[in-house]
Amino acid sequence: MKAILLDIEGTTTPIDFVHKVLFPFSAEKMLEFIEENFSQIQNEIAQLEEEHRLDFVSGRYVKPFEKHLPSSVADYLLFLISQDRKSTPLKSLQGKIWQIGYESGQLKSIVFDDVPPAFNRWKAEGKKIAIFSSGSILAQKLLFKYTNHGDLTPFISAYFDTNTGNKKSSESYKKIAEQLKFNSDEILFISDVIEELNAARDANFQTALSVRDNKKVESTHRVVNTFDEI
Repeated sequence: MKAILLDIEGTTTPIDFVHKVLFPFSAEKMLEFIEENFSQIQNEIAQLEEEHRLDFVSGRYVKPFEKHLPSSVADYLLFLISQDRKSTPLKSLQGKIWQIGYESGQLKSIVFDDVPPAFNRWKAEGKKIAIFSSGSILAQKLLFKYTNHGDLTPFISAYFDTNTGNKKSSESYKKIAEQLKFNSDEILFISDVIEELNAARDANFQTALSVRDNKKVESTHRVVNTFDEI
């Protein structure tokens, strides 16, 4: 094993931090952020317009998308947050909102206590550490910079988000292996989502299922309760 690829939510970081701290923070600040940065986020708005078209046609979201109205754009984004949609433009905007929160001291991320010593150990062993999350690369870097254990970004060699591809697609993992410049079977992917692990295994990655609450789980993937086991 030459590299370790990590999911964030439920793997390095408690799920509650994401759903009960980060998501509500971005929802609360969304309209204000859009109003203040409207001209700078036109690329994301164009992507949202296409995503909305599909939702509108399918009946999932029945309000019109008025791309010139910040309130209309914000309403659709709040809908996407409520659906936990892995939307690239949503994740981009959330990352920018969280940046304000982290840099102002309103946010501090949480990683499990075993993460920093594992990062130290893996780096000392010469292993590369990389992150693959549906959150934007900006959001990932912020999360690991402003943690309850200090700045962990010096340990991380690479970050991958939905611009690489869907986390449940084996093609995404093939791309990551190419970018990390390792054979797929030299990379261990750790996640709490079995569908993601299945996709990684289909790409010939080593895999481990993160089960943070010590529950007994049967899986075709190796089960780990702590990074001390890696």
